[in-house]
Amino acid sequence: MHTVYSIRSSRDFDRSSGNHRTMKGVVAPMADGKATTESHDRTTISGGHLVAKALKAEGVDVIYTLCGGHIIDIYDGCADEGIDVIDVRHEQVAAHAADGHARITGKPGCAVVTAGPGTTDAVTGIANAYRAESPMLVIGGQGALSQHKMGSLQDLPHVDMISPISKFAATVPHTERVADLVSMAFREANNGAPGPAFLEIPRDVLDADVPVEKARVPEAGRYRASTRQAGDPAAIERLAELIVRSERPSILLGNQVWTTRATDSATDLVRSLNIPAYMNGAGRGTLPPGDPHHFQLSRRYAFTNSDLIIIVGTPFDFRMGYGKRLSPDATVVQIDLSYATVGKNRDIDLGIVGDADVVLSSVLQAASGYGDTGAQGRKTWLEELRTQEQAARDKRAHLLTSDSTPIHPYRLVNEINEFLTEDSIYVGDGGDVVTFSGQVVQPKSPGHWMDPGPLGTLGVGVPFVMAAKHARPDKEVVALFGDGAFSLTGWDFETLVRFDLPFVGIIGNNSSMNQIRYGQIAKYGADRGEIGNTLGDVRYSEFARMLGGYGEEVRDPAEIAPALRRARESGKPSLINVWIDPEVYAPGTMNQTMYK
Repeated sequence: MHTVYSIRSSRDFDRSSGNHRTMKGVVAPMADGKATTESHDRTTISGGHLVAKALKAEGVDVIYTLCGGHIIDIYDGCADEGIDVIDVRHEQVAAHAADGHARITGKPGCAVVTAGPGTTDAVTGIANAYRAESPMLVIGGQGALSQHKMGSLQDLPHVDMISPISKFAATVPHTERVADLVSMAFREANNGAPGPAFLEIPRDVLDADVPVEKARVPEAGRYRASTRQAGDPAAIERLAELIVRSERPSILLGNQVWTTRATDSATDLVRSLNIPAYMNGAGRGTLPPGDPHHFQLSRRYAFTNSDLIIIVGTPFDFRMGYGKRLSPDATVVQIDLSYATVGKNRDIDLGIVGDADVVLSSVLQAASGYGDTGAQGRKTWLEELRTQEQAARDKRAHLLTSDSTPIHPYRLVNEINEFLTEDSIYVGDGGDVVTFSGQVVQPKSPGHWMDPGPLGTLGVGVPFVMAAKHARPDKEVVALFGDGAFSLTGWDFETLVRFDLPFVGIIGNNSSMNQIRYGQIAKYGADRGEIGNTLGDVRYSEFARMLGGYGEEVRDPAEIAPALRRARESGKPSLINVWIDPEVYAPGTMNQTMYK
């Protein structure tokens, strides 16, 4: 649907009104929808303003960007449309922040980067979102179409490079198609299991003006189909029967439980049918700590001894041992948004392609029609698993409160876990130290856990903090970094200061890339254990203060909690630099198959 515009003198132009340019003046929408003319000028709109209007129609309220001559007309359009522009110091940060925005809000994020190195700098963020199934749009600049194949400034085959790591990648061929292709990219980003989309817009296409009546400007909510697939009704019925007849079921609630906002239906299912639940990725926090159906440390035992295992929104990738960690005697059910994921790497007994929220609520409804023959067995099963949980907790209890120096990583992550509130969004960015946190830190609410995802990308921490705090200023953001991970994107700490985005940051500092260090020692011996992975002893608290934030050094474990409280009270972006023991490794690090 087109909006009708009238023309008025250019001296009446008001940048904040969102009015478009004309050849000699500007245009304004008419309240009654009728066209009027005050001159013979043709009303026009530029490519950059069409981008902004299309983003606005998609509900985008912020773009993350690093400036370049190829893309500045988009900024002009965003200013008119009231879209925030957060400018960062590296395009990788812009892409990660767009990914983080999608994870927090459930709506696609957007990054805008310039051509050539601007786009290639964003590639890591696109790839990370692709593996993490995070919907976002990255818009990249490109040389003018009129200079195609002539060697224009920063000209590269962006679409060819990005196609394998995105759900959609295309060039906008004409200004009239700008908004149309933005809409197309967003549709593809939300098709099935979500992911990133990419558009390159040549400079002359972006800067050109076209008649308003020839440019399609999509209206919000007028062209999008529902993505809430219900799953095969027969499969839903069969799963309901499997559950009620099972005595030792277990369920893994993965990323897609949060992606589809299935928290309530997942909670109702496990509580109503008495199913022990394990959570990973963004699924963490679906059940609060202390819930009788919330389990964490007994997963291996459960997957070895269950008679029914339900995997929701998690592929059988390396995190799942490619499916080999599931008992060969168990009935295995997989629920996923993507048909291509179901049954990949491991045979299953039942596969359901659908939206986790719709599927889980439908299963619970179907189960109400069965007699619950396995109820008593499930009660005994939960008690058995709780005994396993307690034994694992007791085994490491002394490490969680260790007073040793350098500080034991378990002590650090336990202090962080105790520090979190129901309003704390936790961000983990690192290798070994974040592996420790995965065993201890428990978010208190759904959607309050952020980690890189299966690509294992370091450097997501600062941009995830940026996106989370901008999208949810009412929430506290707490981030744990490895010292190696922080150094990759740490300069954008200054961006957090500049945009007044306070957070509590903790660096687990062991002056090395310890996860890799362990592997080198295991494979090649101690004398080659520090080649290429040893870092300097950096006082990151001073770095934070230099850039206008808050910082402290901590070497005594008793000082961790007070330092965290002071960081919270500072109201600034902060870094608490905690010196941890470099000779201690997380069990997950030591068990990685690549080191065996």
